[in-house]
Amino acid sequence: MNTVTQTLASLLSRPILEDDRARAATLLLDWTGCAVAGRAEPAGVKIAATFAGETGQCTRIGGASASAQMAALHNGCLGNVLEMDDVDKRAVLHAAPTVIPAALAMAEHVKTDRESLLNSIVVGYEATIRVGRAVGPGHYAFWHNTATCGPFGAAAAACYLLPGSDLVSALGLAGTQAAGLWQTRHEPDSMAKQLHAGHAAQVGVQSALLSAQGFQGPRTILEGEQGFFAALCPGADARDVLFEQESWLLHETSLKPYAACRHAHPAIDAALMADDDGGDIIVRTYADALKFCDRPDPDRVIAAKFSLQHAVAVALDKGVPDLSDFEQDAVLRHALTRRRIRVLEDADFNAAYPAHYGASVEVGGQLFTATDALGDPEVPMHETQVRDKATTLMTHGGMTRTAAETLIQEALGGTLDAYCKALP
Repeated sequence: MNTVTQTLASLLSRPILEDDRARAATLLLDWTGCAVAGRAEPAGVKIAATFAGETGQCTRIGGASASAQMAALHNGCLGNVLEMDDVDKRAVLHAAPTVIPAALAMAEHVKTDRESLLNSIVVGYEATIRVGRAVGPGHYAFWHNTATCGPFGAAAAACYLLPGSDLVSALGLAGTQAAGLWQTRHEPDSMAKQLHAGHAAQVGVQSALLSAQGFQGPRTILEGEQGFFAALCPGADARDVLFEQESWLLHETSLKPYAACRHAHPAIDAALMADDDGGDIIVRTYADALKFCDRPDPDRVIAAKFSLQHAVAVALDKGVPDLSDFEQDAVLRHALTRRRIRVLEDADFNAAYPAHYGASVEVGGQLFTATDALGDPEVPMHETQVRDKATTLMTHGGMTRTAAETLIQEALGGTLDAYCKALP
């Protein structure tokens, strides 16, 4: 009888079609913009400086080349810096900054082609999201799902590309290294959240490389009596990883239009429908949004990105938020509106979560509601919006508009070599 991990591995071997690769290309573009922008931020600069002495044949965005493992670590950290990376709302995780850096590093390591890279992204998303959807709220209460579930997808993506690798063994090696605690969110100076993503990507590449050498990992890492679910997922069942699904799960991934925590996005969308009358403002949403984003007085950039009050104040004061609206001067600029905002937990939004991220904003006695956030499969971003977001992020990261447009074209339809050469 197969273990859960072996069955998961078999689920990752089904056919990949052209529309699956097209979706993978869109997600590659979205991650690329996030990572290019992240390199120019303080955390990105520190990451590049830390690994400045590394050498190898794999691309590091904003830095010299490095080994596959170090490129995955470096690029994985960058993609999460600005909080604009994609999200699976049911798994409550960001697949891109763990899966794509691992896939890209391994693709360069083995010198494969673009189609294989895109296929590996499809497979990696599937593994990460399946594990993430199964871990349950008891896990998410303390553990950052991107960090803990990301290694499984990174390993799956890397193994897809690496001849001689053992996927089941690599999943075991990846799972035994899963880590990443939410304490980082309580300390605004901490940059550990970015390290979570980079570490997961590196672990995936490392696990694949080790498995190719016959280095064995635990083959019951998910369901074992001292395995991942028993240790980290109270009340959850490892067999829930194996749910039935016709299409590849990357089609259900949400893209983020705003540079804030995804939990703040439905409130932003609701606020954009309203006109501020200068009176009291009431925001109602689900419990996790309050747990992570109830910050009435954010005192720095990262706190502003995780503040429902600030996000709603920006939307009411000026309209659609852009990158600059979460910088330090904007935190001060929207203080007066922020102080009029009260946030409340809502039973209906709780009942719909996490299948639907919803919020309402009440202004002047009028109620405005977003049952899903822009960028969700129910309210998808238009292709033009995705490209515009990428252009904004890339130019924010120091690229010229012409260079950004070239990189966008290569991400969506070029060769792997041309894409890597277009990266800054």
